[in-house]
Order: sequence, then structure tokens, then C-alpha cells
Amino acid sequence: MLQFIVQGRGGQGAQMAGDILANVFFREGKYVQAYATYGGARRGTAVSSFIRVDDQPIRLRCNIEDPDVIVCFDPSLLNDVLLKDAKEDTLVLINSAQPPEYFNGLGRFRIVTIDAMAIAQENKLGRIVNTTLVGAVAGLLGRPSLDVLCEVVSDMSPVKVEQNVKSCKDGYRLTRKEGAK
Repeated sequence: MLQFIVQGRGGQGAQMAGDILANVFFREGKYVQAYATYGGARRGTAVSSFIRVDDQPIRLRCNIEDPDVIVCFDPSLLNDVLLKDAKEDTLVLINSAQPPEYFNGLGRFRIVTIDAMAIAQENKLGRIVNTTLVGAVAGLLGRPSLDVLCEVVSDMSPVKVEQNVKSCKDGYRLTRKEGAK
């Protein structure tokens, strides 16, 4: 089973990122479980999406306690609560212009950084980094398929469809060289 935690702030697109990932894996024939939690109902509070993906029906009905992937939209959210169940092989993807070494003090995780904000702004998406980060996750994991991911991004983007698809592809290509390990 593959388990994701997507952490962001209200208005950054973390819930949409979780929805995109869930839809992509579902379209690829996987069993998916996805849910979200919110802080206060206002922009800027913590938002978390949780996704489980498997080839078999998912019977678990509990919090994710063993994440394979943590996607962090805002480095200020990297705290003990978010990282408490992560292990050395947990992929922690951080939206940051800083190099991965900057975050070595967090623990011994597989840390990858990507300046998703710069990519989003280059693609005229402002501060919305969700499509860049889902592309980056796919590039790092080697799944889901980029073609299916772009279809879902295109179908789910409420506006700026071409820009969101390009941003997704840019995130994928930048992290693909890190490779599926």
C-alpha cells in the first residue's frame, strides 16, 4: 500500500492536490481512499489531505501512521506532528527554493525540494503550486503515468487548464532525474 500525506495552508491547493492524486490512481485501476482535514475554515490555516493507494481493497479506517510520501506546500508546516511517523525511506517533498541539505535537521528522511512557487509563477498560476507538486511526486515515484496525470489535471482544473498541465509537466521533469528509487 502507498500512503500519502499532503500538508498545506488553506488556499494553496493541498486538498485539490490530494483529489488529483486520488483520481489519477483510481483511473489507473487502483483502489483509493482519500480524505482531508482542515484547521479553521479560513485561508492560511493548516489543511491536510490523506491518500491510500493499493492493488487490493483498502479496509483500514484510521489515520496514516506510516507515510511513504509527505508533500509539504509550506516549510513552516514541517513540525514534529507532521513528521512523527516518517521513517528514513519516507519521501518528504518540500516546496522550497532551499536545497534539501537546508532541511537536514528535520531527521533522516529522503528529502527533496522543488521551487514550485517559481514554476507556478512562471506558468502564470500565481501562488497555486498544487499541480507542480503532484507532477513532482509522480516524477519521483515513477508513478502514476504522466499522461493520465495530465488528463486528470486538465479535467479538474477550474481555470488556466494549459498552465496547470504545463506546471505539472515541469514539476515531473525537474524531479524525474531524481528517479524512482
